[in-house]
Amino acid sequence: MNTTLTTDRRHDDHPPTRATPIAPERTGAPRNRVGIIDRAALHLGIALIKWGRRPAHHAARHERRVNRAELALLHHAQQVARRELERQAALDVTGRLAPLR
Repeated sequence: MNTTLTTDRRHDDHPPTRATPIAPERTGAPRNRVGIIDRAALHLGIALIKWGRRPAHHAARHERRVNRAELALLHHAQQVARRELERQAALDVTGRLAPLR
Protein backbone atom coordinates (compact mmCIF):
# COMPACT_ATOMS: atom_id res chain seq x y z
CA MET A 1 0.00 0.00 0.00
CA ASN A 2 1.73 3.09 -1.24
CA THR A 3 -0.03 6.15 0.04
CA THR A 4 1.61 9.53 0.31
CA LEU A 5 0.14 12.17 2.55
CA THR A 6 0.73 15.72 1.49
CA THR A 7 -0.36 19.05 2.84
CA ASP A 8 -1.22 22.13 0.88
CA ARG A 9 0.71 24.51 3.13
CA ARG A 10 4.18 24.56 4.69
CA HIS A 11 4.82 24.48 8.41
CA ASP A 12 4.53 27.84 10.08
CA ASP A 13 7.60 29.46 11.60
CA HIS A 14 7.91 28.69 15.23
CA PRO A 15 7.80 30.94 17.20
CA PRO A 16 5.71 33.26 15.08
CA THR A 17 7.40 36.49 14.08
CA ARG A 18 5.76 39.89 13.91
CA ALA A 19 5.53 41.68 10.61
CA THR A 20 6.72 45.01 12.07
CA PRO A 21 9.18 45.33 14.92
CA ILE A 22 8.01 47.26 17.95
CA ALA A 23 9.99 50.49 18.32
CA PRO A 24 11.19 51.31 21.85
CA GLU A 25 9.80 54.45 23.42
CA ARG A 26 12.15 57.38 23.07
CA THR A 27 11.87 59.95 25.81
CA GLY A 28 14.99 62.11 25.59
CA ALA A 29 18.04 60.55 27.28
CA PRO A 30 18.41 56.78 27.34
CA ARG A 31 17.36 55.32 30.68
CA ASN A 32 20.00 52.56 30.97
CA ARG A 33 23.18 54.62 30.58
CA VAL A 34 25.93 53.82 33.06
CA GLY A 35 27.90 56.71 34.53
CA ILE A 36 31.67 57.04 34.23
CA ILE A 37 32.17 56.36 37.96
CA ASP A 38 30.12 53.17 37.78
CA ARG A 39 32.01 52.04 34.69
CA ALA A 40 35.38 52.71 36.38
CA ALA A 41 34.23 50.81 39.48
CA LEU A 42 33.18 47.89 37.29
CA HIS A 43 36.57 47.78 35.56
CA LEU A 44 38.37 48.04 38.89
CA GLY A 45 36.28 45.21 40.32
CA ILE A 46 36.98 42.96 37.35
CA ALA A 47 40.70 43.76 37.54
CA LEU A 48 40.74 42.87 41.25
CA ILE A 49 38.93 39.60 40.61
CA LYS A 50 41.40 38.67 37.86
CA TRP A 51 44.31 39.62 40.11
CA GLY A 52 42.90 37.53 42.95
CA ARG A 53 42.45 34.49 40.72
CA ARG A 54 45.96 34.52 39.29
CA PRO A 55 48.07 31.40 39.84
CA ALA A 56 49.91 31.19 43.13
CA HIS A 57 53.36 32.44 42.18
CA HIS A 58 54.67 32.33 45.74
CA ALA A 59 54.84 28.53 45.55
CA ALA A 60 56.83 28.76 42.33
CA ARG A 61 59.22 31.28 43.90
CA HIS A 62 59.72 28.99 46.89
CA GLU A 63 60.34 26.07 44.56
CA ARG A 64 62.89 28.10 42.60
CA ARG A 65 64.69 29.00 45.85
CA VAL A 66 64.80 25.31 46.81
CA ASN A 67 66.09 24.40 43.35
CA ARG A 68 68.78 27.08 43.60
CA ALA A 69 69.86 25.79 47.02
CA GLU A 70 69.96 22.20 45.77
CA LEU A 71 71.92 23.24 42.70
CA ALA A 72 74.41 25.12 44.88
CA LEU A 73 74.89 22.04 47.07
CA LEU A 74 75.34 19.82 44.04
CA HIS A 75 77.81 22.26 42.51
CA HIS A 76 79.82 22.34 45.74
CA ALA A 77 79.81 18.52 45.97
CA GLN A 78 80.94 18.33 42.34
CA GLN A 79 83.83 20.72 42.99
CA VAL A 80 84.90 18.70 46.04
CA ALA A 81 84.75 15.48 44.01
CA ARG A 82 86.85 17.03 41.21
CA ARG A 83 89.48 18.19 43.68
CA GLU A 84 89.57 14.73 45.22
CA LEU A 85 89.98 13.11 41.79
CA GLU A 86 92.76 15.54 40.87
CA ARG A 87 94.52 14.79 44.16
CA GLN A 88 94.18 11.04 43.62
CA ALA A 89 95.37 11.35 40.03
CA ALA A 90 98.45 13.28 41.22
CA LEU A 91 99.19 10.61 43.84
CA ASP A 92 98.70 7.81 41.32
CA VAL A 93 101.13 9.36 38.85
CA THR A 94 103.84 9.72 41.47
CA GLY A 95 103.07 6.23 42.73
CA ARG A 96 103.60 4.79 39.27
CA LEU A 97 106.81 6.72 38.71
CA ALA A 98 108.31 5.80 42.09
CA PRO A 99 109.51 2.29 41.06
CA LEU A 100 111.34 3.77 38.08
CA ARG A 101 113.68 5.84 40.26
